[in-house]
Amino acid sequence: MKVVKALEDEKLDQVNTEQELPGNKSGYVRLKKFHFIMLLFFIVFISAGITTIALSFGKEKVVTVGGDRPEFNKLYAAFDTLKNGYYTKVNQQKLINGAINGMVEALGDPFSSYMSKDEANNFKNSISSSFEGIGAEIQEKDNHIVIVSPIKGSPAEKAGLKPNDIILSVNGKSLQGMKSDQAVALIRGKKGTKVDLSIQRPGISNPMSVSIVRDEIPVQTVYGEMIGNGIAKVQITSFSSNTANELSKTLTNLQKQGMKGLVLDLRQNPGGLLDQAVDISSMFVPKGKVIVKEEDRNGKIQSIYSKNSGTPTLPLVVLIDGGSASASEILSAAVRESAGVPLVGEKSFGKGTVQTAVDFSDGSNLKYTIAKWLTPNGNWIHKKGLIPDYTVALPDYAQLPIINPDKALSLSTASTDVQTAQKMLKALGYDPGREDGFFDDKTNAAVMAFQKAQNLPVDGVLKGDSTLKLMDLLREKIQANDTQLQKAIDVLKQKMK
Repeated sequence: MKVVKALEDEKLDQVNTEQELPGNKSGYVRLKKFHFIMLLFFIVFISAGITTIALSFGKEKVVTVGGDRPEFNKLYAAFDTLKNGYYTKVNQQKLINGAINGMVEALGDPFSSYMSKDEANNFKNSISSSFEGIGAEIQEKDNHIVIVSPIKGSPAEKAGLKPNDIILSVNGKSLQGMKSDQAVALIRGKKGTKVDLSIQRPGISNPMSVSIVRDEIPVQTVYGEMIGNGIAKVQITSFSSNTANELSKTLTNLQKQGMKGLVLDLRQNPGGLLDQAVDISSMFVPKGKVIVKEEDRNGKIQSIYSKNSGTPTLPLVVLIDGGSASASEILSAAVRESAGVPLVGEKSFGKGTVQTAVDFSDGSNLKYTIAKWLTPNGNWIHKKGLIPDYTVALPDYAQLPIINPDKALSLSTASTDVQTAQKMLKALGYDPGREDGFFDDKTNAAVMAFQKAQNLPVDGVLKGDSTLKLMDLLREKIQANDTQLQKAIDVLKQKMK
């Protein structure tokens, strides 16, 4: 069988995504809605994580299971009993796959999983140039499928999906107790097809129904721009096979535009390939400094050092949040502890284990945890995350859930959607008079004033284009009032003096 070593940040923990990086998280979707925490506008529905891919390929030693392996006697007896005595004919391969699944599940490790041939192919597609789905990373957590982060510009992001959203069902099929790989298989699909998700958002009592049209999710992972006064902002949305090259080209282009300081935005980045995290960290960490450490089951620690040939001088600040996982955390910890770079934002996800992926001859795949990864100072941030040097939250309105544009909100109705709409209207300067979820005359007047200002039919009903416009304007307001980015700029200016 073929082995691929992976420092898998499954973007936080066995997260599978519609697009899933080896050791990463997973899943994608598209819909013309909006995405509230979108100021990060990022990434894919994939299993989040940090993956060390293609470090070794070759034949593994064959394990003999015969009379000299008495520990398998009970397993063989159970197999033969079901094969010969079950009241209908059984599928032997399904029994074998089920036995492997059972062994993996017995580990109690959300980052370890057994994947069928199709699931394994989905897993590998996460490091390809593109895939079709909704564009979100997911993980299995506490017997639920949880979104780690949406991909920048993806249908999932535009639909307003956010980190920590729980996917209760896909097209009516419950995901309760399902592995992330299985969930990805349901969520992904051909471009142009629709998938209906039931979403439970923390802090919101009632589940939300979200319909997303799948699309092709291109895996462009680096976005750079000059934002004034010699300061550039570069967003990395995941760590795919070409991310380091993308970043190198982007930085070269920004230097030509006069870049004198850099804000590196890793918010909502679920992770990806370990070699990419190391290569990118090496751009900012001086020669000979530790980037990451790996600790095996025996407590043996191996350090990975910067590949830089000198000492970087570009002033740098890094942005993180709860959607920053795996490879993102490795990069963040490396630049902070080995290069003195400050972190701004909110506590990161906390994924600190390393996985290896083994391909079987039939195309199926076994992914399992083999080690911990530690920061340069030897800290294990698993389930703890990185605490930024400057903790900054986004405005309250950035946390508002999406509203279903197919549902009409009108006079005398009462619901959590009405309450959300009232808060949106108030954030945009249209006072609804109340924020308790009851659509009264004053809320109706606020809606009509909003519709008139936006050249929409003035009927006092929030539905369709009115709802979409309301969410679009709020998204733009979030982007224009990115408190985390502003703090990062302020910190960077001090470093540039």
